[in-house]
Amino acid sequence: MRVFSKLMLVLACAAHAYGTDATSPNVVLIVVDDLGYCDSELYGCDTVPTPNIKRLADEGVRFTDGYVSSPVCSPSRAGILTGRYQQRFGHEFLPGSEPGNDSGLPVGEVTLADAMKDAGYVTGMVGKWHLGSQEKFNPVNRGFDEFFGMVTWGADYLDPTREDAHVVRRAGENVNESEPSSKPAWKGRGHDTLMRGTTPIEEDDYLTDAFTREAVAFIDRHRERPFFLYLPYTAVHGPLQVTQKYYDRFPHVENESGRIYAAMTSALDDGIGVVLSALEESGIEENTLVVFLSDNGGGVSDIVNNGPLRLGKQTMFEGGVRVPFAMKWPARIPKGLTYEHPISALDIFPTAIAAAGGTLPSNVTIDGVDLIPYLDGSTSERPHAKLFWRAGPIWAAREGDWKLIYAADRYWLYDLSNDIGEITNLADKRQDVVKRITASYNQWNAGNIEPLWPTFGAKTMPAFSVDGVPVNWTF
Repeated sequence: MRVFSKLMLVLACAAHAYGTDATSPNVVLIVVDDLGYCDSELYGCDTVPTPNIKRLADEGVRFTDGYVSSPVCSPSRAGILTGRYQQRFGHEFLPGSEPGNDSGLPVGEVTLADAMKDAGYVTGMVGKWHLGSQEKFNPVNRGFDEFFGMVTWGADYLDPTREDAHVVRRAGENVNESEPSSKPAWKGRGHDTLMRGTTPIEEDDYLTDAFTREAVAFIDRHRERPFFLYLPYTAVHGPLQVTQKYYDRFPHVENESGRIYAAMTSALDDGIGVVLSALEESGIEENTLVVFLSDNGGGVSDIVNNGPLRLGKQTMFEGGVRVPFAMKWPARIPKGLTYEHPISALDIFPTAIAAAGGTLPSNVTIDGVDLIPYLDGSTSERPHAKLFWRAGPIWAAREGDWKLIYAADRYWLYDLSNDIGEITNLADKRQDVVKRITASYNQWNAGNIEPLWPTFGAKTMPAFSVDGVPVNWTF
């Protein structure tokens, strides 16, 4: 009895030292890159088998109307990690990643890692950062105790000259697979190399597998105390590259790009399954909050399935900002929920902090909300009456079931309750709705600042036109 009492005293002291207690949940945030809305089994689509992504939702909640705050990756990630519309602090466009470029998530912004660390958590990141390449922006200087990954947009997934590599192109260049002579020796990842902390390292494993390996190692190291793991995979963002192991799963796909894309998706799902199994085998699955989402919609191409949504990445249409989104926390969230009201990636920050018993930053506006009361039956209200987006002169807003987009000096208005594909533009017929939502947008926009750096570019090709109207989708 005396031994037991001493043990409990030790545990209590340890919990006090960490700032947490035995009920504090672990938090795992899995962000995937450019996954189309219908590129997994999350919504019953007949697509690449993704049993682990589906399992995650089956054991928790799948969000049908889950949104990110930007249709491109870096601004979206800035919103996710701050719980704030990134236009509030100028991170509106993609930052440059070339050596010497000084753009990135402003150092004065409190990240989710900062707040979780303050709550007594050990914090780790594995994967793609893309929030500034200077050392001051490095994850280990933004609240993460550990970091393995890349600070830039992405890189080759493997040495493309390996015998087991199937490659459509390399990072930064085109490769003709049909001509072996067009495959010069690989020069490595260069500026886009992987890092451990602030130290560049070599990595021989297929990148998706390497990230999974490091995530599981982090879980194994820290399973005895509450941890926050941020796991932003680069998959399924290009370049299209995969190993023979995954490529062999899809012999029926004749299109080479489509086959590699499917194989990359399958590799991603395998990795998520390994991470979920690591939580289960460690005995911590019940009290671990796992969040899964894509950073933006899939690209506008014939190998990506954003159906039934219109267009995709870089655009303000649903295919660009409504994303695959799921969450589970067995101790708090009932299994098998489907939540159909709009929620935002900005909600992840306050949800995680509330779960951890932490404190939100008090000197800034947090635009997200704690989602748990909306999922466990504590409240029947909706998390968000309005959501907003802005990319330079282009903007969009959702208010109830109405969605308004302003681009190319004109309006597009849709009733999403019966037009999820945004086919019928009602802007001319419902000028009252256009005026009301425009006023709401202007009120929201008054709290924003100008972008801290110029737009990276714009998508202007015919595939990005809307109803025959050319649109310069800035990002």
